[in-house]
Amino acid sequence: MVKRRERTRQLIELGGLVAKAGLVELTDDDRAVLFGVMTDAAATLKGKQRDQALTLWRRRGRRAFDQLQNE
Repeated sequence: MVKRRERTRQLIELGGLVAKAGLVELTDDDRAVLFGVMTDAAATLKGKQRDQALTLWRRRGRRAFDQLQNE
């Protein structure tokens, strides 16, 4: 039961990140587009550019979190 709650919380938090990034509005809540974006990111992470992509996305994510906190 505890693992199920933890999993539910994780999924809710991940959905929140999608919303905070503005992707819901930018895609008109098109689930196929959102899934396509995520599968594209997954493909990048499976490729040779993994480390560079992680570094870039981590920096952008941290900056975005900082901006949210400063609003």
